[in-house]
Amino acid sequence: MGNQRLPYDDASPTTELAGDCHAVERALRLPPRRTAGERAAHALTRPAPSIRFEDFPHDVPKGTITVSTAARRLAAAIHPYLD
Repeated sequence: MGNQRLPYDDASPTTELAGDCHAVERALRLPPRRTAGERAAHALTRPAPSIRFEDFPHDVPKGTITVSTAARRLAAAIHPYLD
């Protein structure tokens, strides 16, 4: 096993963990984090959510769940007994 990175030790410093988080943010090209003040200022400029009945859909369709044949066979093979 060549140059494989091991998981963190229990005594890993928080600076190492934070550095890795920042490296992931850069690698994923995530937008820069906003401070709590910036988030609050942004929330103040957004309009309040509507409480009017007309603004909500009246009939929301239910989602469909498909169960494959393999899942049915697996569920039939399991016999859960609660003791």
